[in-house]
Amino acid sequence: MSDTPRIAFLASSTEPAQQALALMLARYGACPPEEADVLCPLGGDGFLLQTLHRHGALGKPVFGMKLGTVGFLMNQFRDDDLPARLAAAEPANLRPLEMLALTESGTTTGSLAYNDVSLLRQTRQAAHIGIDLNGQERVAELIGDGVLVATPAGSTAYNYSAHGPILPLGSHTIALTPLAPYRPRRWRGAILKADTEVRFRVLDPYKRPVSVTADSHETRDVVEVTIRESRERRVTMLFDPEHNLEDRILSEQFMF
Repeated sequence: MSDTPRIAFLASSTEPAQQALALMLARYGACPPEEADVLCPLGGDGFLLQTLHRHGALGKPVFGMKLGTVGFLMNQFRDDDLPARLAAAEPANLRPLEMLALTESGTTTGSLAYNDVSLLRQTRQAAHIGIDLNGQERVAELIGDGVLVATPAGSTAYNYSAHGPILPLGSHTIALTPLAPYRPRRWRGAILKADTEVRFRVLDPYKRPVSVTADSHETRDVVEVTIRESRERRVTMLFDPEHNLEDRILSEQFMF
């Protein structure tokens, strides 16, 4: 990255983020994402994920700054010395999950997920879901609220609250975690190689409807969902050296 990188600032709609955006534009100028050397979203983790979904295909590195309630994937906001921070930033390469869902109506929908893909029951009826890994049945019938697959970056979010494992960054693994499982009673999920193809089969979709959410993109009334790590898409996140993402994920494993 050059000494004077072209920075595209993007901000959530909250007042603090909009105020920070005005400050950064006045200091560093405006640049569209397509022409930038680096993207700089201002907000929380939710807005960062929106930025990745909207602009991830550009292949630009991303240096987020926290101006929201949650900012695990963000750096602290400061308006000074941003070019120097970018030059010293440490990269973390993330690959999203690719999700392909088939619905009751026969339509298919696809989406990317940088955090997780989760299947959830739509009604009071527990979901009944079969789980296949690389074409081989591993769980004939999971009964519960649902199930999710999380990336290492997303393993500290919904996955962790569901008692799933925290995955080290760069471990080339994904987490498979049941949500409030009733059967099998003792199954608590699995850590899988990142290139594993996970297929969920909704066993009783009419009586027990299920939705799938890839990050914030929801599809309802699904009958089958296939998930795999993307082979094509990769995003480079930039972090201040004193608080990089790998250290954050490691620290999360020692929170009491």
